[in-house]
Amino acid sequence: MSNKVNNYDLAWYAKGDWKEGLQAQPDETVNKEEFIRQYAANPELWRKAFRFLASPEFPHLAAGKHVIDGENLFVNINEYITKNAEDIPCEGHIKYADIQFMISGEELMGLTPLSDTRNPTPYSEEKDVYFMEPGDMRYYLADTSLFFIFFPDDAHRPAVKVKDNASVKKAIVKVRIA
Repeated sequence: MSNKVNNYDLAWYAKGDWKEGLQAQPDETVNKEEFIRQYAANPELWRKAFRFLASPEFPHLAAGKHVIDGENLFVNINEYITKNAEDIPCEGHIKYADIQFMISGEELMGLTPLSDTRNPTPYSEEKDVYFMEPGDMRYYLADTSLFFIFFPDDAHRPAVKVKDNASVKKAIVKVRIA
């Protein structure tokens, strides 16, 4: 694939074979063009990520970091109680894309373009994260039927309660971007 996304690429995305058998669907917010470019740049890494998410063992993993392909691909399994939006910082990443998938429970995912944020904190290279004040944050329901993919241009606020604070289990697959 070239750097430019065309109708063939979008048809490939829509067909969904790249999900490697994962039944969940990508949320409408996924930047299809950026995903197609990143997948084309490193298809084996993305295949491994989705094979992992489609595996029957995956939902039963304990909380913590699980390495799939060294520092190029790993997953953090998190269990926590959702919170009020104002209690959760808006975050961004530089080295990794996030595939965020709810194993159990539901939460709201806030999303805004990075260009609409302000006052970023210093970047932590060790944790590949920095925080900022969001502009016009939009919220989307995250449950076990969907997954989200956040790229460096996507400022996001995960772990927001839907109605009441609730216990959830989520996988955050970190895929090194090209």
